Amino acid sequence: MTGRTAAAVSVPFGALAEDYRARRSEIDAAVRRVLESGRFILGREVEAFEAEFAAAAGRRFAVACNSGTDALAIALKACGAGEGDEVLLPANACVPVMAAVRLAGATPRLADVDPETLTLDEGRAGAALSGRTKFLMAVHLYGGPADLEGLARLAAASGATLLEDCAQSHGSSLAERPTGSFGRAAGYSFYPTKNLGAYGDGGAIVTEEPEVAARARKIRQYGWRARDVSEREGCNSRLDEIQAAILRAKLPTLSEDNARRRRIAQRYDEALADLPVRRLAIRAGGVSVRHLYPIRAEKRDVLRDFLAARGVETAIHYPLPLHLQPAYAFLGYREGDFPVSEEASRTLLSLPIYPTLTGEQVEAVVAGVRAFFGART
Repeated sequence: MTGRTAAAVSVPFGALAEDYRARRSEIDAAVRRVLESGRFILGREVEAFEAEFAAAAGRRFAVACNSGTDALAIALKACGAGEGDEVLLPANACVPVMAAVRLAGATPRLADVDPETLTLDEGRAGAALSGRTKFLMAVHLYGGPADLEGLARLAAASGATLLEDCAQSHGSSLAERPTGSFGRAAGYSFYPTKNLGAYGDGGAIVTEEPEVAARARKIRQYGWRARDVSEREGCNSRLDEIQAAILRAKLPTLSEDNARRRRIAQRYDEALADLPVRRLAIRAGGVSVRHLYPIRAEKRDVLRDFLAARGVETAIHYPLPLHLQPAYAFLGYREGDFPVSEEASRTLLSLPIYPTLTGEQVEAVVAGVRAFFGART
C-alpha cells in the first residue's frame, strides 16, 4: 500500500450545497410560493406532492408525513399492526427501521440477508418466521430491490402482510415494477441525502388501498376524523408545505439524477473489477438507483484512512447490526446469530456517489482505491 499523498481533488461523501446550487431557481421559486401563500401545514403543496409522488411510485395514494421512520410506523399501524405482532426485517438494516416497528407497538424479529445483494430473500426470511410473524418488511438497502417476488410468495403462504421500506430506493424496480408497488403499503424517506431529498425531514406512505390511506391520514394528525375529534390514537407527523414544495421541484429530475448515479456506479464497477473487493450484486431483473455504492474489503478501516489522506471521504453503512445494538438487547439475539450481516458491518465501505459528483472526482475515488491495492489506474 503506497501512495499516501493527498489527492489534488477533494471528494466529500455528500454535497448538499451543490445540490441546491444546481437547482437554485426552482427551489427559490418553490419556497417563495409557499411563503407568499401564508399556508404552511397540510396545504396545497402537500396535496399536489402526494398526487405527483403516488403517480411516480406507481400507487394510487400517497400520504405525506414527517419522516421515513414515521412513514413505516404509520404504515404498520394503518395495516393493523399492534402489540404482540411480529415484524420480520433484515438484521443489517439501519436503526430507524427497528425504531419504526417499536413505534408501531410491534415486536421486531430478525433474519439474515443474501450475501451478494445484502437484502432479505425468501429462503432466509422463511427460515426466520414464527407463528407470531404478521408482517414481512422488505428493506431495499443501497438502492436495489429485495427479493420482492419471493417475499410476496412467502407472505401469501404464511398469511403475513408484506410491507416495503423504500427509504433508499426512490425509482428502483424489479421485473419492471417499481419498488413500493409489491407490498400492501410502503414507506419512503425524504431525508436530505436520499435520492429524492428534502431540505429537512420528510416521508410518505404509499398504498393502493383507500382504507389504508385513510387510516394513515388520520394517524398522522392525532387520529382526527374532524378537527379536535380523535377517532383513534394518532400522532403529529405532518410534512410541511415548504418541504413539499421543494420535493415537487426536485421530483421531475429524479430519473435523470438516478441515471447519473448509475453511470458513476458503472465506472466504479469497471475500475474495481480486478481488485480484491466485493462489489454489491443487483438482484436478477432488478434496477438499482444506486443510493449508495458499498464495497467490502478485509482491511476496510485501513482503506478508509488511506482514502481520507488523499481527500476522499467515505462512510460505513452500518457499523453495528440491529441485533448487536445495545437498545435492542432485550430481543435476546447474540453475536454470531446473523453472520452475513455481521461480516458486512465489519467490511463494508461506501464510496461517494451522488448526481453532482464530477468526472474528475469520480476518477479521484478510482485512483485512490486502486492505489491502496497497488494497482495501476
